Amino acid sequence: MAQAKISAKASEAAQQQQQQSGGQLRGRFYRSTSMADRSSRLLENLDQLELRVEAFRDAASAMEQEKEILLEMIHNIQNSQDMRHISEGEREELNLTANRLMGRTLTVEVSVETIRNAQQQESLLHATKMIDEIVNKLLDDLEDAKIRLMSLYGACTSDVPAGPIDQKFQSVVIGCAIEDQKKIKRRLETLLRNLENSEKSITLLEHQKTSVRQSCNSKQD
Repeated sequence: MAQAKISAKASEAAQQQQQQSGGQLRGRFYRSTSMADRSSRLLENLDQLELRVEAFRDAASAMEQEKEILLEMIHNIQNSQDMRHISEGEREELNLTANRLMGRTLTVEVSVETIRNAQQQESLLHATKMIDEIVNKLLDDLEDAKIRLMSLYGACTSDVPAGPIDQKFQSVVIGCAIEDQKKIKRRLETLLRNLENSEKSITLLEHQKTSVRQSCNSKQD
């Protein structure tokens, strides 16, 4: 009889131990599932925030570009041929308006910093130096400068270039950060547009000089 009681208690104790062990396992299982769900939600939130951060940077970069475009357009108006062929009073008034717009544009500060490693930083400095060297010699030979800038631009575009490309510059640009590559390309586009406008102004000026000379010769005849 005593032996039966001992066996019954041992069996009961074993069952209780199994229940406790099962409860602990279930507790761990539910806790792990809860932690996984929480981690998944946090990761999903971060993924959504990453999209918003990239959209925010893109918007800021677009504002940077818009500022550059506005400044360039105002500058072009101030230096246009039309401004040279109006009265002094009208030109002064228009320049005052242009300067006011220029000043208001410059009050907007937008800056998107690019994260670079040491190699990308070195490549950016090298590419900038190569462009600056051409820009500093613009007045010496406008046509040669245009050809060289076009070869640099050809190295930055995926389109089939109209002329030869600068292979050395291309290898330097490839080493730059993606955002810097876009900025380098935009700078070259701006320089080429300004050169084209300068050539048009020079051509128009030469045409006007020729017309004046022809008119004077006709009067003399």
